Amino acid sequence: MRYKAVVFDLDGTLLYTLEDLYLATNHGLASQGLPPRTREEVRRFVGNGYRQLFRLAVPEGTPDAVQEAALASFNEYYLAHSQDNTAPYPGIPELLARLGEQGIALAVVSNKGDEAVQDLMSSCFPGVFGAVAGERAGVRRKPAPDTVLAVMRKLDLAADEIVYVGDSEVDVATAANVGCDCIAVTWGYRSVEQLCEAGATVLADTTDELERLLLA
Repeated sequence: MRYKAVVFDLDGTLLYTLEDLYLATNHGLASQGLPPRTREEVRRFVGNGYRQLFRLAVPEGTPDAVQEAALASFNEYYLAHSQDNTAPYPGIPELLARLGEQGIALAVVSNKGDEAVQDLMSSCFPGVFGAVAGERAGVRRKPAPDTVLAVMRKLDLAADEIVYVGDSEVDVATAANVGCDCIAVTWGYRSVEQLCEAGATVLADTTDELERLLLA
């Protein structure tokens, strides 16, 4: 097999999280009397961490203090409701099981807040992943390579021994910054056109197709 480990993005790749992110975003906005965003707007905004989500979600000219208060309300609400409507994409649990059976190490690197990432992984994929990392203070988030490099050190693997799997331009750029292969999945939060514009050259439309690419 080509790879010893697969590092996955979380939102839009392993888990459908958009509904809960959408509801939490509008909860945070409403807490400060700000207008709501549509589900499709939130889809476009996610991928670069919570703070960037709210920079895009609040109206232009919103004072920083109001934006921060909305973000704090979002954080509190999302931690309590992150699993209300969230679930693995069809075929993902089976794919992970088959990769594990082949002896491939599995990891997750996400720009979602680390506390929420750890909660979701413990609930949705208990014991499946050998390394899990979300956004943390003092660590550059994707597309910086820092969190993936930390996972590689934990697994004692080099860039040519892993592949990064994600659904956005952030993930394509992350893999390029790490120097590892990348597979972009098309069932997530970006279109095929957006992924190709970002430089994706290997795409998977289904979990079966992703499995074939990973085990080739």
